[in-house]
Amino acid sequence: MNSFKTVDEYILNAENGREILIVLRDLLLTTELTENVKWGGPVYTVNGKNVVGIGAFKSYSGLWFYQGALLNDPQNVLISSSEGRTKALRQWRFESVDDIDPELLLEYVHEAIENQKQNKEIKADRNQPVVIPIELIEAFEEDPILKAGFQAFTKGKQREFADYISHAKQEKTRLARLQKVIPFIRQNIGLNDKYRK
Repeated sequence: MNSFKTVDEYILNAENGREILIVLRDLLLTTELTENVKWGGPVYTVNGKNVVGIGAFKSYSGLWFYQGALLNDPQNVLISSSEGRTKALRQWRFESVDDIDPELLLEYVHEAIENQKQNKEIKADRNQPVVIPIELIEAFEEDPILKAGFQAFTKGKQREFADYISHAKQEKTRLARLQKVIPFIRQNIGLNDKYRK
């Protein structure tokens, strides 16, 4: 994953959906939101809190609301891209610039801004158990030092490793991901530490 320093750089390097990103960005810049780059992509904030992000993917470009589950969605345009994994995050996907209704989009954005100003938010459940995939369990059985290193991480960082492996659909991908995370665990580096400030 590339880590871009500016939104311009992110948009210029988008392989797909560049025109959609430009329109979304222009609309967001008409609001009071502040433009930032977080985790290598464009994120828009109010009072330092994440409200909206934009991104380009292979088959669509999208806008996501960090607290989208709290939004009224009369047009039923918001989806949860990770059903069962995220409580608050909701996406609005666009395949072309023609899919964007500026007036409607800004209604959703303004509601999201007001919700954030009122501190309305869905908190993540930090107490849910970490489900360790079988591939990681087997690696721990072969290497107790690796297991001890894993157990030294916070529950949240353990969950990031476990989810990264288990969310791969194919066994070969899960095994490849396991091999990728082992050096991180050995060096006491969280999977997503490079994206944290």
